[in-house]
Amino acid sequence: MGMIDVSDKPEIRREATAQGSIRLKPETIRLIREKKIEKGDVFSLAKVSGVLAAKKTSELIPLCHPLPLTSIDISIQIHDKSNIAVEATVKASAKTGVEMEALVAVSTALLTIWDMTKQYEKDRQGQYPTTVISGIRVLQKVKSE
Repeated sequence: MGMIDVSDKPEIRREATAQGSIRLKPETIRLIREKKIEKGDVFSLAKVSGVLAAKKTSELIPLCHPLPLTSIDISIQIHDKSNIAVEATVKASAKTGVEMEALVAVSTALLTIWDMTKQYEKDRQGQYPTTVISGIRVLQKVKSE
């Protein structure tokens, strides 16, 4: 077991886009829209955490190559009264793909949203019956010379 040897592969332009979503209570979504979440601006902090996580992917995922990322773009949108979608596009000129970095960015941004809103999501028993992170996947992977 070990890292895949990419020594003989050429460095080319690589790009990957990943997406995921989180379901929250409509009341929590309203608080986010109105910027009334006690911990701060949820979307700004989630974007920053996603960028930081993408840059540290090789430290988090065993055997993942460290890559010189050239761009990380994270978008967050409220899709309806109870769903938020996060999308991350990561670019690099490298010998291997950047889909893991895009997936880590999305996952961390979603976890940040959960962390910042969890106090509003608890039911009377202290559980989170409606809060669900789902659909984390690679939407697109591109490589070009």
